[in-house]
Amino acid sequence: MSILPQLAFLLILGVAGYILSKRIKFLRRNILLGKGETRNDQPERRWQTMLLVAFGQQKMFARLTPAFLHLLIYVGFLVINLEVLEFILDGILGTHRLFAPVLGGAYTVAINIFEFLAVAVLISCVAFLIRRNVMKVERFTKPEMKGWPALDANLILVIEIILMFAILTMNATDQILAARGDEHYLALGTLFFSSMLQPLFEGFSNGALVAIERFAWWFHIVGILAFAVYVTYSKHLHIFLAFPNTWYSNLKPKGEMQNMPEVTNEVNMMLGIQGETSSEPPAEIGRFGAKDINDLTWVNVMNAYSCTECGRCTSECPANLTGKKLSPRKIMMDVRDRAEEVGKSIDSGGPGLEDGKSLLGDYITKEEINACTSCNACVEACPVNIDPLSIILQLRRYVAMEESGTPAQWNAMFQNMETSFSPWKFSPSDRFNWADKVKEEEMK
Repeated sequence: MSILPQLAFLLILGVAGYILSKRIKFLRRNILLGKGETRNDQPERRWQTMLLVAFGQQKMFARLTPAFLHLLIYVGFLVINLEVLEFILDGILGTHRLFAPVLGGAYTVAINIFEFLAVAVLISCVAFLIRRNVMKVERFTKPEMKGWPALDANLILVIEIILMFAILTMNATDQILAARGDEHYLALGTLFFSSMLQPLFEGFSNGALVAIERFAWWFHIVGILAFAVYVTYSKHLHIFLAFPNTWYSNLKPKGEMQNMPEVTNEVNMMLGIQGETSSEPPAEIGRFGAKDINDLTWVNVMNAYSCTECGRCTSECPANLTGKKLSPRKIMMDVRDRAEEVGKSIDSGGPGLEDGKSLLGDYITKEEINACTSCNACVEACPVNIDPLSIILQLRRYVAMEESGTPAQWNAMFQNMETSFSPWKFSPSDRFNWADKVKEEEMK
């Protein structure tokens, strides 16, 4: 038997592995362009969050119909990919259905389960295509979803449909050849779903069936490898990043805003108090807030790469619902796009972060961040615990503290809070005058 197919498979596997490893290193470096942040506290709670939110799809079920369809695809992805192990071993060893003799009747049961899930994935993908392109669900038609984001989503759905058809076609032709006595193929018994396709191929010769079966096999495994590479360029990277992203979730109460270490250090220096981690003052004063991705934390950048672009955050955002320009989904997409731009510039020997651009201004406008009400609706809605509000607050802090560029009415409020400890311009000693007035009225 020729070893050329094995050599071809090893070559394809090696090329896919090389491209995938380079892309993973690129993504890791881009994520680490953000500032350091330690989130290793409460490990038990973090594991629980990851299991419930990422693995258990807990937050998806806020919307039942898409959650059920997504669950079918998710389970299909996890279970069907167990068969990929057999595909890879068959490709390397030059065997066919390596596990069938070992598992016996259980193998037929397993293949039937795989086929059921393949059909479930196929139906779910068709339903999602209809939701996006026929029903035109509003959150999929926002301005940031024009062009590549919309094409990317449709491409993945179409690719998954074709890959599922390849599995069913391979099994159907495989079993016809086995029934005709071809020694290379094993009779597995009844395969419920692929048996429905067998009448389409009954009139073909053995040679034609072998060609179709082999094409389907190669198409499926090469498609899986290509899909694995493509995912790293797609919003579907959340398939993998959802797990670390939920593990590193912000576990603080939703309404708690993190103090700025730079401000704390400045206050401590003015008061003559040494910082907790250093006995010497920093040589350079840190930037207040964030202007570019290197001012954000690596968790913020990982959030951006984990974004599913589902739009649940934007559909819950009160600013967006009332016609404001803010879209939390766009904020995350902009952070990811800026990280990609900087990473590619660094790899090509370009200026990187010193390219004259910045996240604030060139990607995200002041109008967008000023529209945010800090209500946390976007954080609560995200199915993988992404935190757009953290990024918005850091950008807004930069505008306020570095540029003094906030709206005039905001500046008046800030000044009142600094001098009078309230948003209103009156002395703190007069704060409870209203109570005295009420008491006087009651005594009359």
